This record gives sequence, C-alpha cells and structure tokens, in this order.
Amino acid sequence: MSIANIEHHIGGRPAANTSGRTQDVTNPASGRVTGKVALGSAEDVNAAVAAAQAAFPAWADTPPIRRARVMFKFLELLNQHRDELAHLITAEHGKVFTDAQGEVTRGIDIVEFACGIPQLLKGDYTEQVSTGIDNWTLRQPLGVVAGITPFNFPVMVPMWMFPVAIAAGNCFILKPSPTDPSPSLLMAELLKKAGLPDGVFNVVQGDKVAVDALLEHPDVKAISFVGSTPIANYIYETGARHGKRVQALGGAKNHMVVMPDADIDQTVDALIGSGYGSAGERCMAISVAVLVGDAADKVLPKLVERAKTLKVLHGENLAAEMGPIVTRAAHQRITGYIEQGVKEGAQLLVDGRGFDANTAGAGCGDGFWMGGTLFDHVTPEMRIYKEEIFGPVLSCVRVHDLAEAVDLINAHEFGNGVSCFTRDGNVAREFSRRIQVGMVGINVPIPVPMAWHGFGGWKRSLFGDMHAYGEEGVRFYTKQKSVMQRWPESIGKGAEFAMPTAH
Repeated sequence: MSIANIEHHIGGRPAANTSGRTQDVTNPASGRVTGKVALGSAEDVNAAVAAAQAAFPAWADTPPIRRARVMFKFLELLNQHRDELAHLITAEHGKVFTDAQGEVTRGIDIVEFACGIPQLLKGDYTEQVSTGIDNWTLRQPLGVVAGITPFNFPVMVPMWMFPVAIAAGNCFILKPSPTDPSPSLLMAELLKKAGLPDGVFNVVQGDKVAVDALLEHPDVKAISFVGSTPIANYIYETGARHGKRVQALGGAKNHMVVMPDADIDQTVDALIGSGYGSAGERCMAISVAVLVGDAADKVLPKLVERAKTLKVLHGENLAAEMGPIVTRAAHQRITGYIEQGVKEGAQLLVDGRGFDANTAGAGCGDGFWMGGTLFDHVTPEMRIYKEEIFGPVLSCVRVHDLAEAVDLINAHEFGNGVSCFTRDGNVAREFSRRIQVGMVGINVPIPVPMAWHGFGGWKRSLFGDMHAYGEEGVRFYTKQKSVMQRWPESIGKGAEFAMPTAH
C-alpha cells in the first residue's frame, strides 16, 4: 500500500515540506501507517503569514455580500463532498462513519451561518448625538488570524473558526492535528474551487514548532484553539504576551445528573451514546454519571448490559456504535486510567481492556481497540473522577439529592458541558440556574449549541472572553470602530439615478 505525503497548502497551492521532519499518520482500525505528514517549520509559518498578509487588503475590501457568495458556493461543495470528508475522518481518526457524517454536517451548519455575514456585520447608528453630530459603529476584520485544532474533530472544529473569520474579511491559517491531517487539505481544495482568492485560507501542518511560530508572529492578530486545558492555558498566556486576541477552549469532565424520576430507558440510551460514542474522544462526552437517590439501582443493571454489548467495529461498518482508539499512545493512557481506578477502589463493572480486536472486522488485529469501561462507586478524590480521560470510560458517582449533585459539579475545575435527566420542571429550572457550567442540557446528553448560539465552557474549560462561532465568533474575528461625524455645510452633487450596488 502506498504511503501518502501530506503537505501544506499555502497561497492557494500545495507547499512542500521545508523542515525535513514528518510524522506517521496511522489508520487506528488496522494499526497501519497510511501517510507521512509534514511538520512545519517557522519558515513555513512565515510563508503562510506572508501569503495571507498579501491577500488581506483585497479580501477585506470585498463587499460582504460577495464574500458570502463564496461561502454559499463552498456550502454547495461541502454538501457534495460530505461523504468523502467523512471517509477521511474514519480512516485517520477511527470514529464510525455515521458519526463522521454527523461531524461534517455540524461543520456545514457553521458555513450556513457564515453565509449571513452581511447581516451580522451591521453596526449601530445614532443621529444627532450632539448638535450637528452623528455617531455610528462598524465592525472591521482583524487581518491574519489562525486556528489550532485537535484530532477529535478534524472537520467540525476548524469550521467553528475559519468560515466566520473568512466571511468577516480576515485571512486564515489552519494548523490541524498531525494525527488526522488529510481533511484539512480537502477543505482547502473545496474553498479554492468555491472561488476563494489565493492566500485567504492556508494550511500549515505541524506540531509545537508551528504552533509557537504562529503565537510569536507579529502579523498574526488572533489565535483560536481547541484542545487540552494545559495547552489551552499555554496558548492563552503566550498569545496574550505577544499582543494577540485569544480564545482557547480547554478540557472537560462532563457530568450527567440522573434524577430518580428520569425515564430510565431514555437515560441509559443517553449515557451509552454520550459516554461511548466516538470512543469517548469528545470534549462534550459524558464521562461522569451522577446518580441521585435510588436512580443507581434503576440505571446500573441496564447500563452494564448495554456497555457489555456495545457494537465495537470498524468505522466503515454501518452497524458500528464505536470504533477504535485514535492512537496507540492514547490507548495506553486510557488503560493506565482504568488501572488507576481499580487501584483507588472504584468498582469495575465492565472492563474494556480485554476486547478482542479480531471481532471488530477483517484487518483489525493490530488496531488500537478497546471496549467500553464502566465504574461504580467513584468518589471525587479519585483521579478517574478529577482528570479528563478522553476515552470510553464512564464513572458513576452516587449522591443523595439534587443539591449534593450541584455542589459536586460546581466544585470541579472544569465547566464545559453538563446534563440533567428529569421529568420535574422545577428541578430542571433550578439545575439550569445554579450550575456553574457553560453548556447545559435538560434531557439532552450532549448539549452542543447550534451554529447561531456559540460554543464555550466556563472555569478551566475556556481561556478568553468569547465563545466559538455564532455572534460571539463574529465579535472575536472583528474589531469595533466608532465614527463621530459633523459637517459644516451640505455640498450637493446633483441627482443620481443609478441603483447603488456592491459591484
């Protein structure tokens, strides 16, 4: 099998690897190396910034309606190539194909939102703020901006960033994860086919070298990041020190509170899907079930049964519910957490470590396979409760009442997403008001906001002031200018009969 060379995309065309460094890209289902991705140097970043900087004046001056038309064409192409993108995700990440399709669709939602950029860029106007003076505000693009994105959503998370940034008039540099880099190049190709001018969207593959070059480059005005909390903190501090606007979304430990009155079958379905979907490698995955009162006695027997019978198969098998772990290193890390949970005294009800890879399908024997793992009697002092595992490990914590559940969650360092399953409207209302978490679901296990609302957590799940996409994204990628104007006299130009246009 041939090994693909995965390079950069700079100035509207493929760009060769100048650093000489590469990293293997592996199919996690088979364990086979399928590609070698370039690891960009500071020189590669400089080239991308130069291309973006050169393209910026003309793109910023392009009327918003014409920028939106490029987004509309890109939207059409994305819909045509949705499955191609999804297959790339499954091949390099391992998530099941239907989940990959869903990822692409949620990214497409952001592009649809960005198509409305003329409305979103409108400012405010006040006549006669003082004698003969009018005042208005407008929003203008920042310039060259960059996105540093994680392995777990190689299409959706970049689309949280670049469609809004580009539609608002900026030029964008994407630094995707080297674990699954191929979708970034297909998106670059589709943007070019949509008519985006060369240099407006660039891709620099790489690792920390490329990240640091972006953080330090004086012409990069803003950085968007999604990843772990330690790296988010580093990105935020380093970017701010270099005078950049930064939004850095970090880690999570998402809880689902199950009240005694909850619909048990619905709750079990929600826990299975949100805990084990995408092998738990989601920043919005539910990793802790907080079982209130006698809810544990109702939920756990069914949860154990479902966890033991998860359909863990090759992602291209449409019957699959869960695929492999993304890398061998991640598999080892997750295994270590399971061992730690046992050592700390949690009750291991289902152990995913003994999964037989040969049952996942042909050619899967050397892949990074694991079944679902379920712990009961987890306590807040345990590492498996405190730390983000980012794998198919669900921990159950027992509490007496809603107040104890809320206090437990509010005491955690992360505040990304949370859910509460109940039939009681007052419980739902009080939970929503009192919980210190950025995204809340009531009988919704993964409350990822839609494109026009914006995504972001609280506490150590977000560094920066603005959430991703939605109107928050428009504000992040633009700067407000206020204009006050007074004219001493009117100067007439005569009648004009032509309809003004954007052309």
